Amino acid sequence: MDRSSGILLPISALPSRYGIGTMGREAYAFADFLRAAGQKYWQLLPLGPTSYGDSPYQSFSTFAGNPYFIDLEMLAEDGLLDPADLEQADWGDDPRYVDYGKIYASRFQVLRKAFQKGYPRDREAVEAFRSANPWLDNYALYMAVKSSFGMKSWLEWPDEDIRLRRSGAVERCRRELAEDVAFYSYLQYLFYRQWDALRDYIHSLGIRIIGDMPIYVAMDSADVWAEPEFFQLGEGLVPTEVSGVPPDYFTADGQLWGNPLYDYERMKKDGYDWWIRRVAGAGRLFDIIRIDHFRGLESYWAVPYGETTAKNGRWRKGPGMDLVGVLTRWFHDLQFIAEDLGFLTPAVHELLAESGLPGMKVLEFAFDTREPSNYLPHTYDRHCVCYVGTHDNETVMQWREQADRSSVTMARKYLGLSEAEGFHWGMIRGGMSSVADTFVVQMQDCLGLGAEGRMNTPGILGGNWQWRLLPGEASPALAKKLLQYARLYGRI
Repeated sequence: MDRSSGILLPISALPSRYGIGTMGREAYAFADFLRAAGQKYWQLLPLGPTSYGDSPYQSFSTFAGNPYFIDLEMLAEDGLLDPADLEQADWGDDPRYVDYGKIYASRFQVLRKAFQKGYPRDREAVEAFRSANPWLDNYALYMAVKSSFGMKSWLEWPDEDIRLRRSGAVERCRRELAEDVAFYSYLQYLFYRQWDALRDYIHSLGIRIIGDMPIYVAMDSADVWAEPEFFQLGEGLVPTEVSGVPPDYFTADGQLWGNPLYDYERMKKDGYDWWIRRVAGAGRLFDIIRIDHFRGLESYWAVPYGETTAKNGRWRKGPGMDLVGVLTRWFHDLQFIAEDLGFLTPAVHELLAESGLPGMKVLEFAFDTREPSNYLPHTYDRHCVCYVGTHDNETVMQWREQADRSSVTMARKYLGLSEAEGFHWGMIRGGMSSVADTFVVQMQDCLGLGAEGRMNTPGILGGNWQWRLLPGEASPALAKKLLQYARLYGRI
């Protein structure tokens, strides 16, 4: 990666009159803002359909796109919706935060109208899309069956035959739920049609897209339901152990994520084909893939199923370079970033070095006065990606208020921070001026927002993934200032 910089802003956080950011005109406008600001990268969070808790890291599919991001105004322009369809729904009344309850209640009713108008017209195009995307059959059927059972997790479906995909049940449900299968297929056709157009536009501006690939998939997903043989599941396809991270300085109980763990021995038998298909799907969306929880490929924390915290887990050996090497050799046109945060051991450092992937440096972690830090900019080599903070961290202004005073004092001294420049701009300058080839900053930190701008607090269910950019905040004046910093530190 050449010396450059970018901004982290999820699609969900774009302005919109309809409750959540979409792939519509505000996405194109933000791409124009990035170009004017001299930025080379737009970093996104995962784009999959979200479930309970609204986390983009817990998706119904590792391949599908989130129907929330389909732009409704574009559908109206295409004749699939009437303007009244958009105005009559309740999308929430706070432009700063997503109201997921109202979005869930309104979005699919409107999209159903678009399906009724558009599917007969686009049937052949949808069929071509289905043929080119083999994952779609399982996903659309999964969502149709799930919808018929009140959106319960597949582990709770009352029909055991379809829950366990027994002979004849798949064909029966595909036949009985044909209209819903077509509906969910059509939504993916619409999503990818809009995404392909947006991605082409972003590329035309010389901007590349960084996207997250969660290390795990959700238990409640088409991925696990359709191919359970690749996961550590016991009798009745119930997990034996699930994912998480052990207790640390931040969380006394650790974090119990609850995802099913992979059966790496089974995956290895066919050359990790499941992972190759998964990364190919991510490559359909992104130019650069940030591998979430990279350390879990060296060894991962396994928690017995049914535990209420992550404390009673154990470390188990991961596939390491056996898998990483397959992916880096297979995908010549993709680049990867290793999210090498968390509890790191010499073995994790060795894996990162052997992989050749750039790791991450987070400035908010650099100034803990209790121990030496390899996140201080003078310790960097070029081959890394520097962040002020990520979507899982406080905004930098929130960090200033909540961090230990000695840490904030050290940051002020180390970076020469001043009120005249602005604390957040001084931290941005610290990352921009580092030797790291790539620097990425959250949009909230460009705006100098405090706790009100935090995107996610790990381990807390509810109240996350809601923050949104307001109209006009991505202003020409802000673009000009970012451009000045990017020029000053050779990131153009």
